[in-house]
Amino acid sequence: MTEFMTQADETDILSTGEMELADRAALRRVAGLSTELADISEVEQRQLRLERVVLVGVWTEGDAEEAEASLAELARLAETAGAEVLEGLIQRRQKPDPATYVGSGKVIELRESVIETGADTVICDGELSPGQLRQLEEKLKVKVVDRTALILDIFAQHASSREGKAQVELAQLQYLLPRLRGWGESLSRQAGGRAGGNAGVGLRGPGETKLETDRRRITKRMAKLRREIRAMGTVRETKRGMRVANLVPNVAIAGYTNAGKSSLLNAITGAGVLVEDALFATLDPTTRRALTPDGRTYTLTDTVGFVRHLPHQLVEAFRSTLEEVADADLILHVVDGSDPLPERQVSAVREVFAEIIQDRDAPMPPEVLVVNKLDQADELTATRLRHLFPDALFVSAQTGSGMDTVRDLLAERIPRPDVLVELLIPYSRGELVSRVHSEGQVLTEKHTEDGTELRARVKPELAGQLGEFADNRA
Repeated sequence: MTEFMTQADETDILSTGEMELADRAALRRVAGLSTELADISEVEQRQLRLERVVLVGVWTEGDAEEAEASLAELARLAETAGAEVLEGLIQRRQKPDPATYVGSGKVIELRESVIETGADTVICDGELSPGQLRQLEEKLKVKVVDRTALILDIFAQHASSREGKAQVELAQLQYLLPRLRGWGESLSRQAGGRAGGNAGVGLRGPGETKLETDRRRITKRMAKLRREIRAMGTVRETKRGMRVANLVPNVAIAGYTNAGKSSLLNAITGAGVLVEDALFATLDPTTRRALTPDGRTYTLTDTVGFVRHLPHQLVEAFRSTLEEVADADLILHVVDGSDPLPERQVSAVREVFAEIIQDRDAPMPPEVLVVNKLDQADELTATRLRHLFPDALFVSAQTGSGMDTVRDLLAERIPRPDVLVELLIPYSRGELVSRVHSEGQVLTEKHTEDGTELRARVKPELAGQLGEFADNRA
């Protein structure tokens, strides 16, 4: 009984994020166990079973350092998905080969590398066309995955909310639809009924092939998911509308994946959300209430992380979620100070910002750069970062360094109530004094024989309700 109580007490101490992290670590893939049929003759959405992989990238622009950083990021993505990276190859080309992505000569070299390392998967650092994917698999004799499919697989693993799962499934189906194909020749198109023209008895097929059936089912499923996401977006819009109606300022935390957005949210609000040193560890937006040092209420929203070449399908599927950024009063743009190319992170995030607002009339909210993980940067790197981002805040959410500066900036930059009132509220109406404290900014407060004298800034609606208590004494 004592042991049970001890375990229960330890469970109570864990935050929500720590429990999610423990759940993830409890589920492991067991290699060598499979019930999949050897002879697959149906169209299927092949789930990624990444175990031993070789990476390949095509370097078309930029310098060698950028190309190597892109492949290193692909390696981290593969490891996040559960793979063991064996080798990485980069080829310099003006543009990817339209047939095989890397060209016929590099395909031979890649095949030799696959045989030598014993890899079962090749991951390409780009989005492959259906033709490139098919030809590479035929020549390499192993499964081929592109960057988009890899990111979608990670999102599918980490999505936890109903809306997040629906958004990821929609993105996966959008990616899969043009890539549906049969295995072998067993699913070639067959003429059915009168579709066969002059074909006689015995030559008329079953009508719709399995490939066509799958396309139709996927299209219907995508339409249903879009309806569900719109409905869930309406709920979020209602909650956002309540915040707007109450004039509660909202600050969005956005930035590159694994830059420390969730750590920053925890450091400011004590939210206890999941923190993990992995790409796309958290997908579902988390909103928490916080107070400025002078007592004003605002909300902080932790959003999904971005990455270079974020798949367009994900931007479309997560558009309703990403609009939390566009509708915020202020954006805290978090940058990973330990990354070798932080300026590329900033550019990638701002590209997604531009894509979010391209169909909106309103401009993006004000943006404040916050360079995180300063504790992991040496003195030379820190000096370079301060030169690159002279207007940024430099913090470490892990150690708490610089967090007071962030809180002070939030108090300064978030919108303030703009009606100055001088009130004399009788002691019998103490609830109004509480409202002024919670919804406004109290400048002076004095307790007199007649009641509480207040000088404060409040929103226009509250100012109208307090009009009868205006202190008109000369």
